[in-house]
Amino acid sequence: MDNRHGSWHKTRQRYIGGSILGLVTAVSLLGISARAEENLKIANVKLPKLREQAVLTYAPAVPPPIQRKVPAVVEVHMDSTVKTVEIKPGVTYKYWTFNGDVPGPFIRVRVGDVLEVHNTNSDQSGMPHNIDFHAVTGPGGGAPVTTVVKGEERVAWFKMLHSGLYVYHCAAPPVMDHIANGMFGLILVEPGKGLSKVDREFYVMQSEVYGRFKEVPKEEKTAEAKVEDDFWSEENTGDGHGHGEEAKPEERGELIFSHQEGLDEHPKYIFFNDKYGKHVGEGMLKAKVGEKVRIFFGNAGPNMISSFHVIGEIYDNVYREGDLVSKPGHSIQTTLVPAGGSTVVEFGLEVPGNYTLVDHAIFRVEKGAVGFLEAAGDPNPSVYVSDQDAAVCAGCKVHP
Repeated sequence: MDNRHGSWHKTRQRYIGGSILGLVTAVSLLGISARAEENLKIANVKLPKLREQAVLTYAPAVPPPIQRKVPAVVEVHMDSTVKTVEIKPGVTYKYWTFNGDVPGPFIRVRVGDVLEVHNTNSDQSGMPHNIDFHAVTGPGGGAPVTTVVKGEERVAWFKMLHSGLYVYHCAAPPVMDHIANGMFGLILVEPGKGLSKVDREFYVMQSEVYGRFKEVPKEEKTAEAKVEDDFWSEENTGDGHGHGEEAKPEERGELIFSHQEGLDEHPKYIFFNDKYGKHVGEGMLKAKVGEKVRIFFGNAGPNMISSFHVIGEIYDNVYREGDLVSKPGHSIQTTLVPAGGSTVVEFGLEVPGNYTLVDHAIFRVEKGAVGFLEAAGDPNPSVYVSDQDAAVCAGCKVHP
């Protein structure tokens, strides 16, 4: 086990010892125990009478809007697991996940609701995991009272006091390792009156991957790999202008998480929704001309600020930093999203074609921060027309 986790037993005792912060109690895997219910009564907590299971979806899907007008207890089940994923063709990475996905599930509740969190841990390594909800008012955003190790379940109740779009993430020590390895997601707390009607909603989350490739002994490499290594080791790989001098063969194999790379802020990849090319080709987001689109965009970081831009569109509405209370900004080209922050953008589709989602710190496209939204429909020459056919951008990652 990584020595940074060596003192987690003592840390966990600090987290969950003492008072029942957040009205939480350890429970059996069979559900809420009688003791848990009794603790709520003793604390004189009055929960909403209405109870429902949260509809959880996974990126890019978003749960349907909430139709009810009264608060409810919304039950959410979260489980921490480890999963090996091919994050780029030929490259695998061991993600730490909520419910087996990166990003974790999209949670949709209403201001005034009580979020009932059932947190479990299936991680075979023995690491503790918890959840820090940026939407929760109270110590650690709920992390101190949701910490579990393998085989445990804990339940906590949190009242949603503020509407907005919020990040959640694991905050077990070291916090940055848990975020960098994939333990994050978004929770939407709708205002009492709900959100305006749109035709499409998408869940997109930017994140960074820090790692180094597992070294393969030369004797175990294929003949093709050996030839490629020899080619890139020759002195004439540069172009005479200093370009190409650090060129390397195509990176492949198992990428191993590196805390040091994260500390140095040198991400190997920057993704939209967990992998290279997730929303390229068959994975493009789909919509139609004449529709209004809403994107719930989060930035897990853990280090970089995102400059979120959709090439070929101008945002009609931008709810900066996930603020759903203030009036939105209008006619905005690019919006900043801090690490651990979010935004909600809305725009209409007037012209058919492919629209590119990027972090406009544009070199990050090469690291994977790119995706596409395909708008199907008839041409609209009153808005976009030319006397020439569109040129094919061969090999271009920005314009397919």
